[in-house]
Amino acid sequence: MPPPSSLPWRRSARRRRTKAEPDATPRARQRRGSGAGNPEDNTTIKKIIPFLKGRNKWRNVMNEQDKSAPQSPFEKKKLRRVVAASFAGALLEWYDFFIFGTASGLIFNRLFFSNADPTLGMIAAFATFGVGFLARPLGGIVFGHFGDRVGRKSTLIATLIITGGATFLIGLLPTYQSIGIWAPILLATLRLVQGFGLGGEYGGAALMTIESAPYEQRGFWGALPQMAASAGIMLATGVFALCNLVFTEQELLAWGWRIPFLLSAVMLIVGLLIRLHVEETLDFSQAKAKHAKAKTDAARGTVTRPKEALPIVELFRGHPREIVLALGARLAETVSSNIINAFGIAYVSTQLALGRELPLTGMLIASFVGIGMCPLAGWISDRVGQRAVYMAGAIATLLLIFPFFMLLNSGNATLVCLAFLVTYNLGPTLMFAVQPTMFARMFRTRVRYSGLSFAYQFSAILGGLTPLIAATLLAVGGGAPWLVAGYGAVIALLSFISVVLVDPAPVRGVDDHLAHAGEDVRSN
Repeated sequence: MPPPSSLPWRRSARRRRTKAEPDATPRARQRRGSGAGNPEDNTTIKKIIPFLKGRNKWRNVMNEQDKSAPQSPFEKKKLRRVVAASFAGALLEWYDFFIFGTASGLIFNRLFFSNADPTLGMIAAFATFGVGFLARPLGGIVFGHFGDRVGRKSTLIATLIITGGATFLIGLLPTYQSIGIWAPILLATLRLVQGFGLGGEYGGAALMTIESAPYEQRGFWGALPQMAASAGIMLATGVFALCNLVFTEQELLAWGWRIPFLLSAVMLIVGLLIRLHVEETLDFSQAKAKHAKAKTDAARGTVTRPKEALPIVELFRGHPREIVLALGARLAETVSSNIINAFGIAYVSTQLALGRELPLTGMLIASFVGIGMCPLAGWISDRVGQRAVYMAGAIATLLLIFPFFMLLNSGNATLVCLAFLVTYNLGPTLMFAVQPTMFARMFRTRVRYSGLSFAYQFSAILGGLTPLIAATLLAVGGGAPWLVAGYGAVIALLSFISVVLVDPAPVRGVDDHLAHAGEDVRSN
């Protein structure tokens, strides 16, 4: 008896199905997929494939995994809540940090170092400002550990309380006239606590949003919490500018300077209320579930599970190259930001004797524009890649740092404000906007919090010491700012080289599925 497929009615049914639906049979579908049997189809496919590879390579890798990213209106609503929580907490912590930098250049040298001459007093105040950056790496390691093991959400609540509490207590400190040498000691101590808390904030706040966002839009969503830096500068500068307008010189030095620090208590309460009502990130939840399953299988004896290492140890074992490159890439952003903001305000008000109002106004305008610059840079990075945007910011810093000081030296109010506006937004803001998304792609989920925090906070040591270094270089240069500009240019070049060496393909491990539009995915 012949096989069923060779029977006449079977052959007729197959012919009818093939004529009506040419792609219905497996063999026809195979011919269509390979382009066999039609030379024109081959030509068309050859023309289309390079284009698809160039623009949509991520779709081939992430098609199934994209389903877990927030796509429905309800999920997007939750994502907006996560962004709001990240932004609110980051705003408070950046505000806390920047009011200290602003006060260091304008107030603290006369209140806590009144026994020194003005130049030495400014250097001592900036040294206290830099102390906070020394504590940030320790905070990054400690909170990075708990962020990778316990969760992003609970860790960020702790960093918020620590930083906000320290800032509030600074507003209650007695000055040098009241308790002598204990005043600067207590100031430096609270600055250390403040820096320790902020050390765990950056990595967690960025990851809360990035790890919950759609993969092809992570540049944009990841840039939204970064607006908090510009908003924090604007808020801190604006509060001090308002105090400067409302109070007389004597009132400001007597008690008016305390108001910006005491206001952080209100922001702390608001930030806590928001962060307490957000969920854990998608990436971390999935990684934790896989980790729990592996642990259960190991307990049952079905699989052999290696001994679990600390996140910081696992980070150095698996990502030594990425750590070095992230450190180098970060330097241009942190150094240039502190040259423009903390040192630039002090330089214009003290060295050029143009008053406090002018640099504060210039920085206020620059920060306001920076709030809109961050999402724009993130949106562009989703189309051209974070590396390209970051390199553009490093080159802009290199080219603009000397003209920045030239415009400041002109003494013209319009040119001074223009210098702050252009240099701040085309340099550090452009890099800062895409920084967390670029760094997140360099590390696996299980060590990502530690990786971001370590790279960011250890490079921040040099950034925090930049006002002190700049003030010293200014004194060495006889009051001319060109050594400071040269210092900033060299750092910008170093960061540009580091970003060039960053692998454009995101790291992807067994617990990670972070990828980016237009780029390959590499295993680690």
